[in-house]
Parts: sequence; structure tokens; C-alpha cells
Amino acid sequence: MNIIIAGVGGQGAVLASHLLGRAAMSSGLAVRGSETIGMAQRGGSILSHVRIGSGACSPTIRIGQADSILAFELCEAARALPYLKQGGALVACDAAIQPAGSLHGYDRREMADYLKLAAKNIFLLDSALVDEKCGARCLNVALLGAAASRKAIPFSAYDLEKALRGKFSGEAAEMNVKALRFGAMLAESMS
Repeated sequence: MNIIIAGVGGQGAVLASHLLGRAAMSSGLAVRGSETIGMAQRGGSILSHVRIGSGACSPTIRIGQADSILAFELCEAARALPYLKQGGALVACDAAIQPAGSLHGYDRREMADYLKLAAKNIFLLDSALVDEKCGARCLNVALLGAAASRKAIPFSAYDLEKALRGKFSGEAAEMNVKALRFGAMLAESMS
């Protein structure tokens, strides 16, 4: 399975790709990955490639070959869209972040409408609701929960919870597990 993770520096896209890698290795699956980090690490574009399963020689995914795109921000979702294969899944946060170095933002609703037309299999996660219930620092994990629930990744929320508990402990683990479960619940309720 080929998965693109797109976001803005500081949102946790790299951590999300590492958690997918942990889940793959725990399941006995081969995994390869690569990150492209924008010029400004905080606020710059992040694009992670995660390839899960045998036969993946290269860590990068070619245009039109991603089974899924997980995006933490609407503009980054649109930017990653050429990677999505026909019938692939797009799971994205409905957040809009002013691009680094830009004088103009964009209309969140217009971008969401564009994505809904461009990708047939799409789920937009309510980022404000996740922030309210789980905290802003958990959006990346909530998106993974939603992706698991929508079958956009080859792991269940339980598999990801094991990966989280292997990475974090104590309060940080509980906070992230809560967000993971909340994201999965939101995606299930919208099915």
C-alpha cells in the first residue's frame, strides 16, 4: 500500500509516518518511507511517502500511484492530489493554514469543495472539534484514527494504539490514544 502524508511543518506529519512504520513492522510487514521537508521546517510543506508491503524497492511513490493521501491541511491536500490513484482515498483535516511566505490565504470552504470534486473517496475531519475535545497537538493522531476507520490505511485503530504505546508513555500516551479513538469515532459516525 502506498500512502502519502501531507502537511505543514509542526503539525506532526513526520510523526504520523513513523507511527505507520511502527504499525507495519509490528504486523511483520516491510515498510519503506521518505520525507520531503520544505525550506522552513515550521510552516513549510511536508510530504511523507510510506510504502507498506513487499515489492517496494523505492521509498518514494510515483504520481498517480498513492492508494491514500492523509493531509493535515486543505491546501497541502490539494498539492498532494496528483499522487492519488484513481479510486484512492483522501482523508484530510478541514484546517486552513496560511502558507509560509504568502501574503494571501485561501477560502477554506472553496478548497474543501474543490477537493470533494477532485477526489471521489474523501473524508474531511473536523479539526476544530478535535482541537476542542483532544487538544491541537493531537490532530495528527486523530487523522490516523479516521484513516484507520475509513480503511485508508492497512491498520486498525487497535494496531495504531499499540504503535502509539510503543512510542509514548504515561500522560502523552493516554492523550494520543484518546485522540486516535476520537478520530476513528468521528469517521465511523460519518459513514
